[in-house]
Amino acid sequence: MTPEQFSERMASIRKEVEKAIVGQEEVVSQLLLCLVAQGHALIEGVPGLGKTLMVRCLAQALSLRFSRIQFTPDLMPADITGTLVLEEEAGKRQFRFQEGPVFANLVLADEVNRATPKTQSALLEAMQESTVTVAGATHLLPRPFYVFATQNPIEMEGTYPLPEAQLDRFFLKILIEYPTDRQMIEILNRTTGLETPAIQAAAEASDLLAMHHLAREVPVAQAVNQYAVELVESTRPQDGKAGEMVRRFVRFGASPRGAQALIMAGKVRALSEGRFHVSRQDLRQAAPPTLRHRLLLNYEAQVEGISADQILGQVITRLGD
Repeated sequence: MTPEQFSERMASIRKEVEKAIVGQEEVVSQLLLCLVAQGHALIEGVPGLGKTLMVRCLAQALSLRFSRIQFTPDLMPADITGTLVLEEEAGKRQFRFQEGPVFANLVLADEVNRATPKTQSALLEAMQESTVTVAGATHLLPRPFYVFATQNPIEMEGTYPLPEAQLDRFFLKILIEYPTDRQMIEILNRTTGLETPAIQAAAEASDLLAMHHLAREVPVAQAVNQYAVELVESTRPQDGKAGEMVRRFVRFGASPRGAQALIMAGKVRALSEGRFHVSRQDLRQAAPPTLRHRLLLNYEAQVEGISADQILGQVITRLGD
């Protein structure tokens, strides 16, 4: 696969998804970037913005086996991973492993912060290791395997916020905003009539794996690698490169995993535009979704309403071009 073919394939997948999704072009691009990079995504937005529909359409456009799990406080780990069931055949009883909904290519963990930490940890193993362990036996998950988790930013009562260690496992944190007036009208036209848009398969799982392999081959200049390192180090208040805003509002900055995600996202962005090299601009565009959930802000930032995106904007400005 060439960079031109890569770019064309990305465009064809986006075209299919946009049959059902109005606007949100950058969100769709970020989700697709996450799939090609073989990462997991945390999607945050108020109810009714089409998060579930968007993920389902992506699965249809890529011929991926899709599974949706509604997270609730009473959800148990076995409800996700699967469990042993006792079967009787020909007079003999034996245990058989019954797969849970996590055994799919694309798993939508809806309102992931509503489940208890015990259940969240079961999902964490699947995300990190692509395996499930039940009764001492390890089971491999399908390949490719992705978790797209959603959470509601405004209703936090009765929820269990994801710990920093689990947040760091997400390749991107994607924010979904309200549509514009024109987009709202188009949404009403598409969703209140008799016709339902049909999503056609524009690629398969094997294509995603080939695209990921090509992205891994994209070279990165030493100066671009150095820029990624400086960007990540500048988010740490203990580092001498940190600016005043970081030292004042950030408790802990991004880890090396953040730098890895930054470079990988830059590679996929470059290929999406038909280029076989990564630029600093690719990293600047990739910085907010790859790093916003990796900054742990302090109480002062919460009181003054300072967001991680504002801090990252200041970091990028300080580093210059």
